[in-house]
Amino acid sequence: MSGGRRLAILDDFQGVALANGDWTKVAATFEIDVFRNWLPQGEERSRTLAPYEAIVAMRERTPFPAALIDSLPKLRLLVTTGMWNRSIDHEAAARRGITVCGTGSSPQAPVELTWALILAAARHIAAEDAGVRQGQWQTRVGTELHGKTLAVLGLGRLGRQVARIGQAFGMHVIAWSTNLTPERAAEAGVEYVSKEELFRRADVLTLHVILGDRNRGIVGARELALMKPTAILVNAARGPLVDEDALVAALEKGRIACAALDVYDVEPLAPNHRLLRAPNTVLTPHVGITTDANYAVYYREAAEDVLAWLAGAPIRVVDGKRPTAGAWSP
Repeated sequence: MSGGRRLAILDDFQGVALANGDWTKVAATFEIDVFRNWLPQGEERSRTLAPYEAIVAMRERTPFPAALIDSLPKLRLLVTTGMWNRSIDHEAAARRGITVCGTGSSPQAPVELTWALILAAARHIAAEDAGVRQGQWQTRVGTELHGKTLAVLGLGRLGRQVARIGQAFGMHVIAWSTNLTPERAAEAGVEYVSKEELFRRADVLTLHVILGDRNRGIVGARELALMKPTAILVNAARGPLVDEDALVAALEKGRIACAALDVYDVEPLAPNHRLLRAPNTVLTPHVGITTDANYAVYYREAAEDVLAWLAGAPIRVVDGKRPTAGAWSP
C-alpha cells in the first residue's frame, strides 16, 4: 500500500478521474483521495490539503496562491490539467521545491462549446426548450448567421478555429487583439480591424484571449456601448475578461441582444447573482473543457506525470511561462 503517502485529485465534479486514467501503479505508492466538490476556502482548505504529498488540480478550479502553497508542508508534486494555469504561484512552488507538471488537452472542446453557445443564443434554444415544456409553441424569432459579422477577440489557436467555422456558416469574420497583426489575420482569411471597429461591427462577438492584467475587463461599459442592440456576446474564455456589472446593465437596458456565457468572475455563481436574473442570457457552468476526449487526455497524462515524478524523471514540467504557440495558444 502507500505507507502513508497520499495523493489528492481535486474538483472531479463528474466523478470520472479514476476511470479516465490508469492509476493502478500510482495506487501502489499513494493512497488516492478524490474530491467531488469544491474545496472549502481559507484555512479549512489548507487543513484539508495539508496531508497530501501530491495533488492533481483541474485547471483553475482550485487556485494555488503562495499562501496556500506555503501552508502545505508535505506537498512535493502539483499536477495541473493543461499546460497553462495562471492560478498557480509558480515562484512559490519553486521556492518550496515543488515540481509542477501539466498535461495535454483537446483544442476542439472549447471551440465546439463556443459554437454551441452562439447557436443557442441566435436561435433561442434554451427559451424555446423551456416554452415547449410549458405548453408554448414558437415564442421567439431566431437570427440567421449567414451573412452576419463574426467578431473574434483573439485570433490564436482557438480563435482561428472559431473563425473557420464562422466562415463555413457564411459569416464575414473580423478580428482584433493587442498582439494581432494584419498579416496574421490575412493568413487566416480574416479581416483585421481596430478594437472599436470590432465592437461596432459585431453581430456576434466571441472572446479568445488569455486573462492577464491588460486583458482584465477588456469588455467594459465603453465597449458594450459600441455594440449593436442586436449583437450577441459570447465568453467561453475567462470570466474577468468581461466587466460583469457593465454586462448586466447592458442586458437590462437592451444595449445588446444576448450574452452567452460559460465563465464568470467567481465560480460557481452565487444563487442570488444578478446574471441569473438578467434578461436574454444563455448560461453554462464552465463546461468548455468537460468532454470525454479532453478528460481522457487530462487524467491519462496526469497519472503518467505522477509515475514519471516518482521515477525521478518528471515530464511535462511547467514553470508558469506561457507555452509557445505550437504547444498552446488561446
